[in-house]
Amino acid sequence: MLPVQNPDVIYQALEEGAVLFSVKEEVYFGLNPVGARVWEALPLVTGSWDELFAALEARYPTVDPTTLRADVRELINELLAHGLVRVEKAE
Repeated sequence: MLPVQNPDVIYQALEEGAVLFSVKEEVYFGLNPVGARVWEALPLVTGSWDELFAALEARYPTVDPTTLRADVRELINELLAHGLVRVEKAE
């Protein structure tokens, strides 16, 4: 299941990407432009990993899909580790 944005996180888009701030954890996290697109595409915009990857692959057609997918998974894992996104259980 694709993680969702933690509602306790403040997102601010910047010209060179974005910054996340967790009010609860007091964590700042910088995102490059691709990372900002990943954040913006998390549910409710895309509902699955496949939809997320398809959107990013369409936006960045010159990037090797395997590399793109690995980098996105690594980013999501970092966001999870810092509590910036969370996995919600299906009902």
